[in-house]
Amino acid sequence: MRRVIGWCLGLALVFAGVNIHDPYLMPVRGWSAPAIAAVGLCGLLVVLRRGVRRRLALAVLWAAVPLAVLGAEGVFQVRRGTVLSAPGPLAAELGRHFIVGYERVEEVEALAARGLIGGVFVSRRNLAGRSAEALRAEIGRLQDIRRRAGLPPLRVAADQEGGIVSKLSPWLPHRPAPSTVAGLAPDERRAAARALGRDHGRDLRSLGVTINFAPVVDLRNDGASDPLDFNSLIARRAISGDPAVVQEVAAAYAAGLAEAGVRPTVKHFPGLGRVARDTHHFRAAIADSRETLESTDWQPFRHVLAGNPQALLMVGHVVLSAIDPHRPASHSRRVVDGVIRRDWGYDGLIVTDDLVMTPVYQYGLCRAVGEALNAGVDLLLVAFDGTQFYRAMACAMDAARRGELDPAALAASRERLDRISGGAGTTGVSGRPSPTPAG
Repeated sequence: MRRVIGWCLGLALVFAGVNIHDPYLMPVRGWSAPAIAAVGLCGLLVVLRRGVRRRLALAVLWAAVPLAVLGAEGVFQVRRGTVLSAPGPLAAELGRHFIVGYERVEEVEALAARGLIGGVFVSRRNLAGRSAEALRAEIGRLQDIRRRAGLPPLRVAADQEGGIVSKLSPWLPHRPAPSTVAGLAPDERRAAARALGRDHGRDLRSLGVTINFAPVVDLRNDGASDPLDFNSLIARRAISGDPAVVQEVAAAYAAGLAEAGVRPTVKHFPGLGRVARDTHHFRAAIADSRETLESTDWQPFRHVLAGNPQALLMVGHVVLSAIDPHRPASHSRRVVDGVIRRDWGYDGLIVTDDLVMTPVYQYGLCRAVGEALNAGVDLLLVAFDGTQFYRAMACAMDAARRGELDPAALAASRERLDRISGGAGTTGVSGRPSPTPAG
């Protein structure tokens, strides 16, 4: 029995050691590596004391525990060193596509100074134990670093939808979500939504935030909830199940944000309201036809994008079976370049949902990064675990060196990024979607 326990525990620790940089281990990353290695060494000593001849295989297993930790840390450090030493032109070409989350500002100062990132994502973990004024000064310092380096300002993004997704509250006022005004009379709800957008925008601008990942325009589905849905919770975040109400409230809210100098982000295309599973952790697909989606879920996306040249579009990690059954929409060329760019005529900025989510990370981050850039995505979000940027950027550099990145797609994205600034009050978006549905 003890031998069985030793094998099971040893195998579990080897697996944990190999995966010490997995996003799921981020909450314990600071102490997990030395702890796993120490337990492995202790286990090896116990096995050796009981006689190695009869337990040679078990001894090898426990010796593999600290080696697994060292190997995983070594791979991470090699990737980090490769990215930090990347040639200037390659770094500038690819780094501008990344928006990266962080905990300590030291983690991104060098990245910002060398043009290895195009923006940062801030949330309550940047404020824990601190004040809003400290974060404002920190963002200002990062922007000063960019100015001194002769680089464009960083795009500073946040996720301040209101309601249950208010990731900078209570340091910023905890305001309601746009869904709270959906039941008002049309004139009242438009005015209330616009005022709410202005309030959110002013709050965010006071910190130096230039992009808000809101409004949510997924349609509400009041079907049975998934007990494993811990993060998406679209039924609690969506404005309404009526596309007309959603697009009216979302358009007014987005206009209010833009008035305050913050770019809105319409999310989560192709519409998480039709998805029961939590796409932070599980793969999901939408099986409905394009005709159905164009006449329902996609109406709010197109309406808000057509009416607000400041807005970005966030594409989620849902498989759109009717168009591309083989990959999530976030890195599907058929979806991004085919539907959004060509059919809709949208020439604004497209940002992925967080690439650290399981449907991308566990199914091939390198593949997703290359395919997203080739599809016409402009900004790749690495928010929850910012250290995964090194892996994603290394993937992008390897793809570029192998000639796997489409020069035309990169050139078109470069033009959009140059034309469209991080904030809402300066450079506008010239290209707009066609106001009539395609197909």
